[in-house]
Amino acid sequence: MKRLIALFTLAILLVFHAAPSFSAEKSRDKPAQKTFHDFVVKDINGKDFDLAQFKGKKVLVVNTASKCGYTPQFEQLQDLYESLDKEKFEIIGFPANNFLKQDPGSNEEILEFCTENYGVTFPMMEKVSVCDYIYTAYPPDEKKAEKVSTDPIYEWLTKKELNGVADTKIQWNFQKFLIDENGQLIGTLPPNVMSEIMMLKEWLQN
Repeated sequence: MKRLIALFTLAILLVFHAAPSFSAEKSRDKPAQKTFHDFVVKDINGKDFDLAQFKGKKVLVVNTASKCGYTPQFEQLQDLYESLDKEKFEIIGFPANNFLKQDPGSNEEILEFCTENYGVTFPMMEKVSVCDYIYTAYPPDEKKAEKVSTDPIYEWLTKKELNGVADTKIQWNFQKFLIDENGQLIGTLPPNVMSEIMMLKEWLQN
């Protein structure tokens, strides 16, 4: 079991370190691609939230939900947030209702839930759509889904033509994306990966 965890952690680290080489290969004929820092989103209170404030920090981006089997990850995310240097690392949460409608509440209700049940203090944004569908079945099936539009920040996170690194399909609630100090996408981690991130604390805070 320990060997399996070690190999898994190594695989994650390889993703982190390999991804920047892709983002660096830009054609001289194409305009510079946007970075994470070029976006302004709305926080959960409806105020503008400029992601440029995260310049110089590594950022973990996660789509959250209040009624999901992965919802207890809020506690682990908060523990991680409290354990690391805020000058070097941030977490930002985007509530989403795309998967089995597991975050149906208003922004106010979501904020109350997160703070009262898990003591969340990392920045939470207003609820967005993280993909093109609201899935009503598990596993996700586009034939059993409502068509919607993906929010621009998640368009950037999930499309290689925009982020310059990789196409990613959001698997479920609590998918994680890693952003480096320059606002470049480093990689993504599936929803069921959380406790393993604690093994990467040294990388996150250096």
